[in-house]
Amino acid sequence: MILSCQNITKAFGTEVIVSEASFHLEEREKAALVGINGAGKTTILRMITGELEPDDGVISIAKGKTIGYLKQHQDVNSEASIYSELLEVKRDLLQMEQNLRQMEEQMKLLAVQKDGAWLRDRQGQGHGQAAVYEGQNQSAKSEYEALMDRYNRVLTEFENRNGYAIRSEVTGVLKGLGFTEEEFDKPVCTLSGGQKTRVALGRLLLTEPDILLLDEPTNHLDLNSIAWLENYLLNYDKAVLIVAHDRYFLNRVVTKIVELDNTHVMSFSGNYSDYAQKKAQLREIQWKAYLNQQQEIKHQEAVITKLKSFNREKSIKRAESREKMLGKMEVLEKPYEVSADMHLRFSPQITSGNDVLQVRRLAKAWPGNPLFSGLDFDIRRGERVAIIGDNGTGKTTILKIINELEPADDGEVTTGSRVRIGYYDQEHQQLHMEKSLFDEISDVYPDMTETEIRGVLASFLFTGDDVFKRVSELSGGERGRLALARLMLSRANFLILDEPTNHLDITSKEILEEALRNYSGTVLYVSHDRYFINQTATRILELKNGSLINYIGNYDYYLEKVEELTRIYGNAAAAEAAVNVSASKEDRARRKEEQTRKKRLQNELKKTEERISELEERDREIDGLLLKEEVFLDVERCTELTIEKAAVAEELEQLYARWEELSELQEDSAS
Repeated sequence: MILSCQNITKAFGTEVIVSEASFHLEEREKAALVGINGAGKTTILRMITGELEPDDGVISIAKGKTIGYLKQHQDVNSEASIYSELLEVKRDLLQMEQNLRQMEEQMKLLAVQKDGAWLRDRQGQGHGQAAVYEGQNQSAKSEYEALMDRYNRVLTEFENRNGYAIRSEVTGVLKGLGFTEEEFDKPVCTLSGGQKTRVALGRLLLTEPDILLLDEPTNHLDLNSIAWLENYLLNYDKAVLIVAHDRYFLNRVVTKIVELDNTHVMSFSGNYSDYAQKKAQLREIQWKAYLNQQQEIKHQEAVITKLKSFNREKSIKRAESREKMLGKMEVLEKPYEVSADMHLRFSPQITSGNDVLQVRRLAKAWPGNPLFSGLDFDIRRGERVAIIGDNGTGKTTILKIINELEPADDGEVTTGSRVRIGYYDQEHQQLHMEKSLFDEISDVYPDMTETEIRGVLASFLFTGDDVFKRVSELSGGERGRLALARLMLSRANFLILDEPTNHLDITSKEILEEALRNYSGTVLYVSHDRYFINQTATRILELKNGSLINYIGNYDYYLEKVEELTRIYGNAAAAEAAVNVSASKEDRARRKEEQTRKKRLQNELKKTEERISELEERDREIDGLLLKEEVFLDVERCTELTIEKAAVAEELEQLYARWEELSELQEDSAS
């Protein structure tokens, strides 16, 4: 056991954050600390590092073991370059390398001195002088051997610590974290907050601590960098404790989940999916136990009331005895349900046409930085399309162009009939920082009453005086919830979302996923949350090398397709070309399928009209027959015709409804 937390408790003022929490970490174990935003996960990490002292309990770290801690926000303002900043981590090895070079030079000099003394001795100098040379020779030889011995010891340590790979290791970490070689010489102090966090993460990984504490390590990383970090941690032969909301990442890396829920801690073996399943089972057991106990309490109270109503001494004693038993009962707490507190339901006010968005020849470039050109894609009603790609490729720019927040250099963007867009901006620029939460809603929706506004805000966990806070005072996660509240009220039928899961805890993400899966409109979003993409996307557009590659499926399908094509074609470039061909084929197949669908629709509509015409004609014939004397006097024949007329009427009713439905579908298809 490398780390042990026993009964630790921490409170700030009267608010208890962690209560009698116990868990441990074995050597080389990979564990995750999970819980809702504000639960106290970062507080636990800070107590482990010694930044905070627990109010009670003991935190023990194995003797001689080192801890490395990545905070969510980094204040790195070094004047050094990115590369130098990371190389500095290996300062002791660099010094060792310099010492080896110096010893090599010294050994060369001693070798010359030793060989010179030996040569002079061999040239036949006098016996006295020869003795002096022999002494010099022995001295040089002895010093040389001592230096050689020290050199070999240092060299062995240098090799064992992989000293020759220092620079390639630093380069590998920087590239893995998404830095290009062109960026290596940038001063750290000129970087953005996200880039500084990546530099700090790189430095931490290169120090190779015995216990690695990571607080939201996947923030600011693109998909490729996250995948690289996963593999790095999987091969890391020391202990890791991670706080993260990236469930796909947790599924890949960790083998234990430590849950912080309502100040208490519970450990679960397995990855995140295993934890979620076990947690659901445990929650069900807790609910059953709670409900059974509540039922028993009500039953006992009813019996006690009944016994007392008899007003007999024996009955009253029995009632009092039951009351004592009831008083000794350890009443179970009602299981805490976070997901029940936040409600999210997107409901379009009107249904859009079948063709929601058409993009043709879209191009955009910044000075000296071309993003993309010639982008073509369509989105149809009911699709949930995810745009993925590396940081800086232009994913957010595409969304801004569609929303007319950024002009395109070339191309056309056309929205379909009856399309109403709702936009979620990852930087929440549509929110007004100077307004209160209440005004943020009431100014956009002036017809809503105060009660209605408070109800909506309460659904997003803003209650009491929270509604009068200024937007500028909110955390990133709180601003995200407020933006989602506005989006929900918009009643839009086409949602465009830019990194909607940023700053959301796992519970909130699951609520959003469920809402999007049940949404009857259309969704286009940018995200690097692979679990979220897997749960919600019906199609993926990968923005790569300035063009889009289409995958019809979720993230698992995308990975499977890329792996399959890489295996077949042997390298990434050939696989990419094959993917483009495949995507082109899929687009052609999709268009062909759409044409076939339209044709089937037309054929069914035509057949429906023909059948209606045929039945209406038969209905008129029956009416004519029933008027004839030889028919209405024939009871058997008259009954047959009456039954047939009823059957015709029933079938016609169904056909009229189907014709109306088909006509609407054809109209949408044509719009």
